Parts: sequence; C-alpha cells; structure tokens
Amino acid sequence: MAGSDSAGGLWAPQRRALVAGLVLNVTFVASEALAVVTVMPVVARDLRGLSLYGWAFSAFMLASVVGIVLAGRLADLRGPALPFAGGLALFLSGLAVAGLAPSMAVLVAGRALQGVGAGAIPAIAYVAIGRSLPDALRPRMMAVLSTAWVAPGLAGPALSAEVARLFGWRWVFLGLLPIVAATGSMALPALRRLGRPAPAEGTGKAGHRVIDGLRTAAGAGLVVAGLTLAGDAARAHGPAVPLLALGGLAGFPALRRLLPPGALRAARGLPATILARGLLTFTFFGADTYVTLTITAVRHHSPAVASIAVTGATLAWTGGAWVQARLSSRQPPARLIRSGLLIVLAGIGGMLAVLAPAVPLAEGLAAWTVAGFGIGLAYAPISLLTLRQAQPGREGWASASLNLADVLGTALGIGAGGAAVAAGAGSGLGLAVGIAIAFCLAGAAGLAGLAVTARLPGSGAGEAGGESRDEAGRAGGRAARASRAVPADAAAGMRPPSPMT
Repeated sequence: MAGSDSAGGLWAPQRRALVAGLVLNVTFVASEALAVVTVMPVVARDLRGLSLYGWAFSAFMLASVVGIVLAGRLADLRGPALPFAGGLALFLSGLAVAGLAPSMAVLVAGRALQGVGAGAIPAIAYVAIGRSLPDALRPRMMAVLSTAWVAPGLAGPALSAEVARLFGWRWVFLGLLPIVAATGSMALPALRRLGRPAPAEGTGKAGHRVIDGLRTAAGAGLVVAGLTLAGDAARAHGPAVPLLALGGLAGFPALRRLLPPGALRAARGLPATILARGLLTFTFFGADTYVTLTITAVRHHSPAVASIAVTGATLAWTGGAWVQARLSSRQPPARLIRSGLLIVLAGIGGMLAVLAPAVPLAEGLAAWTVAGFGIGLAYAPISLLTLRQAQPGREGWASASLNLADVLGTALGIGAGGAAVAAGAGSGLGLAVGIAIAFCLAGAAGLAGLAVTARLPGSGAGEAGGESRDEAGRAGGRAARASRAVPADAAAGMRPPSPMT
C-alpha cells in the first residue's frame, strides 16, 4: 500500500486535522488519568472519603465499558462524529462535576461521567484510523498515539501536584476544561467528513448493545468488589462469594453477546485477536499496579524512586510501539505479539526477583522498563489485526470489542492482584508474598496469551481459509474477502484493502 492513499504520510493536508485532533485528545485524556492518580490522596483527605478511594478509579474504568459499546455501535450506525461529540461532552461534564464536588460520592459520580466519555474517545480513534488511513500508515499512527502518553507520563504527575499545591486539587479537573474542549473541536470537522459507513450486516439493535454494556460493567464491578472482599481474611467467607457469583451471572451472558462469537474460547481469527488483547492487559496491568507498591512498601524506597519505574515503562512502551511500526511490513503481527508477551513475562520475572532483599533494586527498575517495551511491541499489532479483520462498515463494533477487552483485562488483572495482596497482608504471610502471588497471576495470564497467539492470523497455523472453519472465523473470512473487493477510497469512508498477513 505505498500508492496514492499513503502519499504525504500522516501529516498530509487531507489528514492533518484528524491526526492532530486525535493525538491531542489522547494526550489530555492521558494527562487527566495520570493527574488523578497523583492528587487523589489529597482529594480523599479533603472530602473525607477514604472509604470510596478505590471507587474513584473503578467507577471510571467500569463506566468506560458503556462508552466503548455505545460509541462503537453509533459509529457504525451514524458515523464517528456524533459519538465523539457525545463522549467529549460527557468527559467535560465529568471534569466539571468532579472539580466542583462537595463530597467524595459526588466526585465518584463525576468520575463515572468521565469514564463514559473517555471510553468513547479511543473507540472512535480506532474507527477513524480504520476508515481514513491506508494499511501502510496505520502502524505509524498507532505509534504516534502511543507517543501521546510520553509528555503526560514525564510531566503530568509533577505538574498536577504543583497545581494542587498552588491552586487546590479542584483545578486539576477544572483547568482541563477549556483545553479538552479546544482539542476536541479540532477533530470534529474531520470526523464529520468521514460520514456514515455503508450499511453492514449486524449493525442494528444498538440499544440492546448498550444494555449489554451496562450489564457487563455491573457484572465486572461485582466481580471486582467480590475479589476485593475475598482478599480480606476477616470477611473471606462473607459476601465475597455471592458477589462473585452474581457478577458472573449478570455479566457473562452479556459479555458473550458483545464480543465476537467464539472470543472466550479463542476461536481462530478475530475472536482470538480480541481475547489476546484482554490477556495482554491483564498480564501487564495486573503486575504494573503493584510495581510501585513493591518499591515503596517492600523495598522501602521513596515514591520518587518508584516513579522511575513508571516513567521508564511509559517511555519504553513508546519505544516498543515505534519498533513495531518499523517491523510491521516485514514481520507478521502474531510474531510481534508473541515476542512482546515474552518480554513482558521476563519483566514480571525480574520484579518477582526484586521482592528478595538481596536483589538490587536497580534490577527491578530495569526489568519493568523492559516490560514496558514488551507491551509497546505487542499492543499496537493487536489493534492493527482487529482493523484488518473488521467487516467494512463494522469497524466501530470491532473497535468496541477491542476496547472492551482492554478495560476488562485491566480491571480483572488489578482486582485479582488486589485480592492476592490483601490476602497476603491480612493473613500473616506478609505483603511480599501477596505481591508475589499477584505477579504470578499476571504471569499465568501471559502464558495463556502465548497459547492464544497460535490462533492469530499470521501465526502459521492453517492460514489458508482458516478463519472460515468455525463460527467466529466465518465473520473474519467475510471481512477479509470484502476488504479485497473494496477499492481504496478513504475519502469515501471505505476501508482500504488489507489481505491477511
């Protein structure tokens, strides 16, 4: 695809506004996320809401499931501009509610509004990439979006702490209002020009999808709450088991309807691709959440030292994203994903070693930087595989499935690790043992992810017509055949042809 579609690169005049708008929106969503992590202890103390501390993050994450599903469906039905504008409005409303909140409960409600809006933004970004960029430019765009996290990762935490010190924590939320509104306005005209996609099979019943999104979010919330209680040794036999069971009953059937058929059994093609993303985020974030806790609470170093691991992983993630962009034309995505998972597993092994006092902490800082490179290498190729296999006109559905796997993998990884940490700390085994179990759970998910990569397109396992051999693969086969029959006309909103690697 080195023809006219890719002429001028990402910053060609016809793409400049869309690319800049998407990058800036991701930058400020990232800034807000990192800023909230920094100032939330101050917020909880000021609003006397320490008991709701965890829900300030969980509400955001679980509400984003609804935003992901709704934005993806509306993008397929009405085009990307409407759900993007709606998501932007909800995100801005959530910032205002959180910044003006008189209590922690109101702040949690504001965070939920932000979550719905924030869920819509990456879903629409993937739709726009799939419908407006030729295949040759997509890896580079994924790398650029990853780079949008660099500046927030370097400056966001320190800047938000200084804003909170000088002006109060409320301005961490309120100060972003005009900036996010301005950057969102940049992307809207270009999204409008993409228009509505051609009608495709299965694009109806958007309302049913939103209900399923709500059920999935509620089920995941109950599961996370159950895992949290299960880690409390004093209440492990109380409400934890009923919450876990209720969460599974409420969320599992809805989740199956939202994901491609066969995703939960790793059916070849698109279903396995979606499952691989969930296992990748479970692996990385199920460990990442407890890296700083290892450094500060087990090895007794300062938060400033712990921030080196966060910054190193953030920069290495971007480095991995750029490496995959350069290798994508020569290496099958499945190979990049497999290599990235192996590197993340090596990083987790390094953090396990650092739990021992005799191991120098510098080895842990280096190990988690290496893990950041691994997820950067694996993350974007999964996105690219998803877009390649999406049926024309259903890029929004595929993007929503991918982002849903992102959120649930992260939430369940953090929840399972949290239960292990709480159990270790509360049972007399010790915090280090609990964190070690959390790292092992993340590693187990990574090993499962390696097994799933054998069922990805380009894995070398029966590629010729393989996607058409089971229920989910038939959809992937239709997508591949349709993509080859469609002319490359990004201006008309059609997906460029992209034969399976």
